[in-house]
Amino acid sequence: MAAEVPRVVLVGMAGSGKTTVGRALAAELGWPHTDLDEIVTAGAGASVADIWASGGEVAFRALERDALRAVLGRPGPMVLSVGGGVVTDAGNRSLLRQAQVVVWLRATDVTLTDRLGDGKGRPLLSGDPAGAVARLSAERSGWYEEVADVVVDVDGLGPGAVVAAVGRAVRQAGAGSVPAVGSRSTAGSGSVAGSAPAAGSGSAAGGGSR
Repeated sequence: MAAEVPRVVLVGMAGSGKTTVGRALAAELGWPHTDLDEIVTAGAGASVADIWASGGEVAFRALERDALRAVLGRPGPMVLSVGGGVVTDAGNRSLLRQAQVVVWLRATDVTLTDRLGDGKGRPLLSGDPAGAVARLSAERSGWYEEVADVVVDVDGLGPGAVVAAVGRAVRQAGAGSVPAVGSRSTAGSGSVAGSAPAAGSGSAAGGGSR
């Protein structure tokens, strides 16, 4: 965890609520919110699905890598929501560890599958969303744990409760320059994932976008 520039990065699987929570947390903190997928698609002039269709995952990950480097190089505080697969790249993981606080929004496969439905618009989920979620979650969990300073279990929590849990977890992680999040419904303490403290517990939560 680096503390030079106040910023919070939300990582996790598609459907964990990174964009929804990121926007709400940014509003609470009075910071700008950035969605990495939106930066990628704006720069490419194409949707995620179209980028995948024309250049495959390799093309998308290259654009994603460049966008992450550019966004994290910006001055000033921010809340950044990144795509679920950003952690598959070792260089990206190194960049993420330079952020002030990285929060893993962790959810069970059941929660993620319920939220994502048929996986429309998500190339990696086409055909068998439930099977893809289980496979990707197993592949990526170790990488999320590697970059995360704190873990918030979002299952069973609405967006407001997740925002409150993230705010508490960020401050407990020692990010003193992060202002207190306004009073909202609270979440109980959860289990520890590796060296990253966990906050929140339970099973299915507010809407997520990735």
